[in-house]
Amino acid sequence: MVAMLSTAAFAETAALVGDLTRAGMLAALMDGRALTAGELAEAAGVTAQTASGHLAQLTAAGLLAMERQGRHRYHRLASPAVAQMLESIMSVAALGIAGEGRSRALRVGPRDAALRRARTCYDHLAGQVAVAIADRMTERGQIELSPDGGAVTETGLHFLKDLGVDLDAARPRASRRMFCRPCLDWSERRPHIAGSLGAAFCATCFAKGWMRRVEGTRAVTVTQKGQTVLDLAFGLRGAFD
Repeated sequence: MVAMLSTAAFAETAALVGDLTRAGMLAALMDGRALTAGELAEAAGVTAQTASGHLAQLTAAGLLAMERQGRHRYHRLASPAVAQMLESIMSVAALGIAGEGRSRALRVGPRDAALRRARTCYDHLAGQVAVAIADRMTERGQIELSPDGGAVTETGLHFLKDLGVDLDAARPRASRRMFCRPCLDWSERRPHIAGSLGAAFCATCFAKGWMRRVEGTRAVTVTQKGQTVLDLAFGLRGAFD
């Protein structure tokens, strides 16, 4: 009976995410922010009434959480696990598309150059810059990433602390969330750093003015200050072009 219920829940979740309108709403929330029903309706290209029904389904299934602030209701992804699931689906979907026509070169991931360069994947960084950071830290022996998970070495911990990342805040306590894990990048097809460490590093980049969000999109811009700091720390000059 338990197996039957689990299979039914799995099928229900897959069906919810597989709807084009709901997929558009979920993708719009992948930058970690909370949006109103009107904003999500616009992102999905549907009316507010239609959006309301879809949002109710996603919330009931535990994929979205709703918060009230004054007269407004804001919707966000319910947890990092939901974001991880969506990013994984995007990666698998793009691989499937690439396999349809091997005789022609297909670009996977977002077409927009800014999104490919640097974007948010829920609460951590993704794109060329994020993958380059993971590559440098792996080459230096500062992190270890594998299909089973990730680990930060003592050298890596000292490096990140010197860079200003709040490692104490990053360490999960009551949460079951992993401290460090690889996340297969949608466009680069190599891992970037996720988990609570990835979230802490992303937060540091915004707090210190190294990066800033691009309004209305998941893309982020690396500021002049950020280019200087990150190039010095990771040797990223080519990733900013």
